[in-house]
Amino acid sequence: MEKFEVHILGCGSALPTMRHFPTSQVVNLRDKLFMIDCAEGTQLQYRKAGLSFSRLGSIFISHLHGDHCFGLVGLISTFGLLGRIAPLHIYSPCDDLERLLRPQLDYFCRDMPFPVVFHGFSPHVPEVVYDDRTVSISTLPLKHRVPCCGFLFSEKPKQPHIRRDMIDFLHIPLHAIGRIKAGEGWTDADGRFWHHDQLTFPPEPPRRYAYCSDTMPVEANLPLLQGVDVMFHEATFASDALARARQTGHSTARQAAEMARGAAARRLVIGHFSSRYDDDTLLLREAEEVFPEVVLAHEGLKIEV
Repeated sequence: MEKFEVHILGCGSALPTMRHFPTSQVVNLRDKLFMIDCAEGTQLQYRKAGLSFSRLGSIFISHLHGDHCFGLVGLISTFGLLGRIAPLHIYSPCDDLERLLRPQLDYFCRDMPFPVVFHGFSPHVPEVVYDDRTVSISTLPLKHRVPCCGFLFSEKPKQPHIRRDMIDFLHIPLHAIGRIKAGEGWTDADGRFWHHDQLTFPPEPPRRYAYCSDTMPVEANLPLLQGVDVMFHEATFASDALARARQTGHSTARQAAEMARGAAARRLVIGHFSSRYDDDTLLLREAEEVFPEVVLAHEGLKIEV
């Protein structure tokens, strides 16, 4: 199965502590890299993870709180020092990020050899913001103190696999394999027609990864998340701090697990823990009471989707 993995660079804490870096993740889909959020210290964690700077083409910012975007200028500056020439695309709610970041880039990165292209989108309705032949990335409107969106990475369906035994049995030439995968059949030397379904077997089902950070539970997103393979959902507080969670626009670990259960997700990853907790397993145990397939995010964690 082709690569689809998520690297946790910062598992998310509103206040950096000795235990956690603020939020950043990298999705690696078939060796194409996509960054989600870029907090302070992200490029240091990026280097530690051994990820390729040249393969990162797009950055998706969930919202304009500093613990999700303060690392952008430093990372962009480093790209320039490394001689990058390919455009860097940055996606964020509304158009405020370009207005705030452009003066800094003009001052600190004025001789960059590559363009930075900003893409704004509405934080209120789900929409596809990126699409290529391997993946579609759409927004998930979230409920926080400022406009905020999560992101849903949906792998494109692959072509079916051609049966090796049928290639040998029918002496199918190499040049015909691509057309058969695309849906054509094959006529053998005796004039017998073999249907496409007789020559192939189905590919692996496409996979999906959902990122839901800095939000109260948004049940309106559940239809979009149904059957998602892996869901990252913030779990800033335990249930005894539910009032604080509502006040600050965050979720409890139990609420994160309820979202995963409602979406019939295969796995849940929780993160963005409040610095008040010295032991994150308290949040893990609370989530497990509702949804058993849950893991704690931590720096360096690599998740296979």
